[in-house]
Amino acid sequence: MTDTPRVLVVDDEKEVADAYALRLRGECDVETAYGGREALSVVEERPVDILLLDRHMPDISGDEVLATLDDRGFEGRVVMVTAIDPEFDVLELPFDDYLCKPVDREDVRSVVDQQRQVLAYETLGAYFGAKSTRTVLEAQTTPEQRDEHEAFQAVRERADRLEERARRLLDDDTVLEEFASVDRDGH
Repeated sequence: MTDTPRVLVVDDEKEVADAYALRLRGECDVETAYGGREALSVVEERPVDILLLDRHMPDISGDEVLATLDDRGFEGRVVMVTAIDPEFDVLELPFDDYLCKPVDREDVRSVVDQQRQVLAYETLGAYFGAKSTRTVLEAQTTPEQRDEHEAFQAVRERADRLEERARRLLDDDTVLEEFASVDRDGH
């Protein structure tokens, strides 16, 4: 398990993908995919926090990758990094940021850090909701009741998954410790 954001760089030009990945080494856990199909496979196999995605690729376009990820409920952030100048068609695309190539080293690092911060706060909100529900139900039900309740099991697993992701994304996880110290069950 890694304690840094997981970034996937997707570009059909191997040299470009590798160059962006090199710029991010040491800042995050970075992986490369050299096409849309490979990117979808990677995202299906393991969690990805931030996706740097080229739009124009021969096997599956970045637009198609975005649509597929949107249909699958992808919970990460997507940055289009492309040589295609944006037109009004981008209004229909579910991305979080858009960079036009060429992109320098600092811009790649900055956009990944910005998206990490946004995702960290989104994850915290979801975690706080799931953890609050879990805590209240743990105080009011027996272990046997909880073990037999499918929806409770789902909330428990979601809270655990979100906590792990929040810790990976946050620079300082003090806010998680403060949240845990609040007495939610009145005992």
